[in-house]
Amino acid sequence: MSGQVITETVTDKEGGVRLDRWVKRRMPMTQGELEKLLRKGQIRVDGARAKSNTRLEAGMEVRLPPYTSKADSGEPWSAPKKPDSKALAFLCPLILHEDDEMFVLNKPAGIAVQGGTKQGGRHIDGMLDALSDGQYRPRLVHRLDKETSGLLAIARTPAAASRLGALFRSRDMQKVYWAVTVGVPHPMSGQLRSWMRKGVGPEGRERMIMGAHGDKVSKHAITDYTVVSTAAQRAAWVALKPATGRTHQLRFHMHELGTSILGDDKYETAREVPQGVGKGLHLHARALVIPRATGKPLVLQAPLSGTMQQTFETLGFYESEAGRDPLELFL
Repeated sequence: MSGQVITETVTDKEGGVRLDRWVKRRMPMTQGELEKLLRKGQIRVDGARAKSNTRLEAGMEVRLPPYTSKADSGEPWSAPKKPDSKALAFLCPLILHEDDEMFVLNKPAGIAVQGGTKQGGRHIDGMLDALSDGQYRPRLVHRLDKETSGLLAIARTPAAASRLGALFRSRDMQKVYWAVTVGVPHPMSGQLRSWMRKGVGPEGRERMIMGAHGDKVSKHAITDYTVVSTAAQRAAWVALKPATGRTHQLRFHMHELGTSILGDDKYETAREVPQGVGKGLHLHARALVIPRATGKPLVLQAPLSGTMQQTFETLGFYESEAGRDPLELFL
């Protein structure tokens, strides 16, 4: 940072970003240090005092004071690392869609979206520097479980991350998942509504359990579902459309129906598993219907691969049975 007060104009690519995140991309500092500068009026937006959660719009002018933080490592907070050729070679074949706002990948089952104490090893978030344009590091805007395959959207700019993140938190973004269940859900279609919360299952493992209305830690979960095809009464291909985005929501709801998702060892029902099916969780993020500022929504669909594809072949399911429109099943 220079030793002079400077004023920067918010670009189109950064519209919708919180002020604190915008500032930290230019001035590495702790949240406490930033709040102190805001209280003193050292950082201003269009000449006025502002708060850390102020949403910036393109064209706004932000006053930045000369400041050196103890947290400053000497390189810009948002600077992408040197691209990793191995990461690029892994990610490029997964890209189903790319535009000015986002990349959308068809994530394979078995790779984590983010790292963590229980994950270790390679994960999608750790490879995103490889997709950088040299100015901004791409960012995740939603998550998939490690063993879930399918569509994963990644924002290319701060403005895109703000817009897409808001869409995923709202009901404006429509998502469709495909699952193979052990047994056939009854009734064959409907809407599941329940309260769920973190707890411990019968086997002593942490998982989501039934909650209650009015319980401060319980979250309301809503899922529309419909059976697309069946393999006698042994298994079913089920399309799922979550209206909310709770942890393990789809797995929990199928378990509550008594027809757990095939390969789910955390939400398991006492049913006989069909012979010859693939191993692993049979849950696939099939489609995203993403609203756009102008024109029709962007409709993306991820073809099956790996375990899900193998099991479809074994049970005699054909992707064409679902039709071309991913939402038509729920009409």
